[in-house]
Amino acid sequence: MIYLDNSATTKPCEEAVVAMTTALTEGWANPSALYGFGIEAAHRLRTARNQVAAALGAEHDRVFFTSGGTEADNWAIFGTAKRFGKKNKHIITTAIEHHAILNCMKELEAQGFEVTYLQPDALGRISLESLKATLRKDTILVSIMMVNNETGAVMPISQMAKLTHKLCPDAIFHTDAVQGFLKIPFTAKTLGADLISVSSHKVHGPKGAGALYISPRLRSFPPLLYGGGQESGYRSGTEATPAIFGFAAACAALSATLKKDIDQEKQMLKDAIDALSGLEGLVINGAHDAPHILSLSIPGLPTQNTINILQDAGICVSAGSACAKGHRSHVLEAMKVAPEIIDGSFRISLSRDTTPEELTKLTDVIQQKALPMAR
Repeated sequence: MIYLDNSATTKPCEEAVVAMTTALTEGWANPSALYGFGIEAAHRLRTARNQVAAALGAEHDRVFFTSGGTEADNWAIFGTAKRFGKKNKHIITTAIEHHAILNCMKELEAQGFEVTYLQPDALGRISLESLKATLRKDTILVSIMMVNNETGAVMPISQMAKLTHKLCPDAIFHTDAVQGFLKIPFTAKTLGADLISVSSHKVHGPKGAGALYISPRLRSFPPLLYGGGQESGYRSGTEATPAIFGFAAACAALSATLKKDIDQEKQMLKDAIDALSGLEGLVINGAHDAPHILSLSIPGLPTQNTINILQDAGICVSAGSACAKGHRSHVLEAMKVAPEIIDGSFRISLSRDTTPEELTKLTDVIQQKALPMAR
């Protein structure tokens, strides 16, 4: 099998599997217990937090574990709304966010909040100028994704956070960094975002774990869950240590080879683009700034047909959001891509495990089997 759907999920690395297995078979105590077995689990939990914080370039006491990126996004959005209460109700986001953000915004709109949706350019990027034009005195939150999960467009988050804090000192800046974490270099300390969402299973860790970084600038932030006071009182409930330890092990493993992995993925993506660009009838969508995401389209051939053709050849790719529940991609629609291109769109996404030979096979199958079906 050739797996090219790493933006959907990644294969857990060996280090993560070992950490999870150990947690399930040897270190399964409750970290809140006061006897030695529990104290040892608490120590391992602190180590795991330090590992994830190090990968984020963050203070270890500002990283709080969640069940994944969606939960972290929900906490960031609804927590900010709760923090401001009835004081001001203007929020800025983009039309190309993940639905973990967009559906939160719909809920807040139903509660009386005003949401401004920034529109992308033809390559799927959101400009600093468009943000500046919409910031207002009553803006309480700006939430902009770091890397678009369909096109690979990278947003200027550092400049956006700085601009937001300059023009709206009280506003909170959040970024969904699920597709950027350990894919493009950044540190929480220098990025300037107040809230950063990340996910384990996008970085070769297990599903069921993620984290929200809460900047020291936010001296207080509403808890997500109430109960026994775990996660410094922000998210109560017994910690999912096997998933957390696997997440942390993956972060440590990927951090050690990050530059090498990025350079390798960049080169493979460039080579793939060079090869695919020469195929008549194939369209490349968007900016593909990130080293691991590429949106393609075969106009005239429905997305599901392409997926089936590639699957028959042992290649796994994604429709992205193109065919989600029968709806066209909201990202490509916002980019004003022609309907026939959207209807034939699909996404490939790389990881540290991807090989040049796999991408060559992809190109060959597209050329020999998929493109002839569209003619």
